[in-house]
Amino acid sequence: MMNRTRRLAALTLLLAPALAVGPAVAAHASTTTAPAAAKCNVELDSAGKYHVWGQGFPAGTTVTYSGSTSGSVPIDKSGRFDLGGLSGGKYQVKTADGKTTVTCTAVHY
Repeated sequence: MMNRTRRLAALTLLLAPALAVGPAVAAHASTTTAPAAAKCNVELDSAGKYHVWGQGFPAGTTVTYSGSTSGSVPIDKSGRFDLGGLSGGKYQVKTADGKTTVTCTAVHY
């Protein structure tokens, strides 16, 4: 009988920290947010040129843009890009892996 009590006490000492950490880990997991969905906006600047910018793209990658002008632009560590001085106001942005294509939304202020 004494061996069973000692084993149970030892097991309790081993499990107690795991039980205490479990809810903290679960609480941390529930407060993390998913990456923002990729989006792109286009706006007309005061000089009559278009400004295209986006966010929510994979950091450190490159996207291609197409519309009145086309090319590629690197995505910064925050998942953003910014282009200015473009002609035309309709653009589409595609990730290098081809998994995400976003049509830029016109923004009017």
